[in-house]
Amino acid sequence: MSTTMVTDTVTVFSRELRPVLRNPFSVIFTIVQPLFFLALFAPLLPDAVGGRPALQWFVPGIIVMSCLFGTSTTGANLLLDMQTGSHERMLVSPLSRPALIIGRALKEAAPMFVQTAFIIAATIPFGFRLHFVGALIGLLILAVFCVGLGALSYTLALACKSQDWMFWAVQQTLLFPLLLLAGMLLPIDGAPGWLRFLSRLNPLSYVVDAERALFNGDIVSATVGGGLLAAVVVAVLGLFLGTRAIRRA
Repeated sequence: MSTTMVTDTVTVFSRELRPVLRNPFSVIFTIVQPLFFLALFAPLLPDAVGGRPALQWFVPGIIVMSCLFGTSTTGANLLLDMQTGSHERMLVSPLSRPALIIGRALKEAAPMFVQTAFIIAATIPFGFRLHFVGALIGLLILAVFCVGLGALSYTLALACKSQDWMFWAVQQTLLFPLLLLAGMLLPIDGAPGWLRFLSRLNPLSYVVDAERALFNGDIVSATVGGGLLAAVVVAVLGLFLGTRAIRRA
């Protein structure tokens, strides 16, 4: 990544993050949803899931879910900017096109780090064990995946333009199957063969498996490598499609 692109990405990220900093309540509100999932789903799990204590298995999945919910709405903010004319002003600026996408996606991913801190703090008293180095690497991999997911959401918004309903219809139609097939809330191991097959086609499954391994201190493994590869592939694909969509627009 060139110095100019890094500078442009920081510029876009700062511009997008400024309204959030003015209204931090919006970040606090997003923390409520994953805490609700923890409170309502965790007691339903057996003492051990996938060979791990329930919280060690469940908490990384909830963190990935927060990332999924946040960055998949990157395009929603773009739709608002297109309606106000702000997006057109950004397009005529000398800013790098990939930087427009990466900056927006990172802004949506930034609250994930705050949410992660709250989730971990809330679960440690109940027995969750934090492996700091593994968790840090996991969050970096998740940030790469967030860039790709945000770029795909950006591309979808450009395709829908002023048709907000179409963006939300596609986003919601894809969101929950991806979530469930990745085994974030319930294990897939005992599912029917066709469901396990669809889960293996879902790149998010590999990211979730990698996060569970990393948050449990398993840093060097094929599972982590598969998650990193899936995150990079999604990021490259998302940036390619998003950049091409911007140039066409």
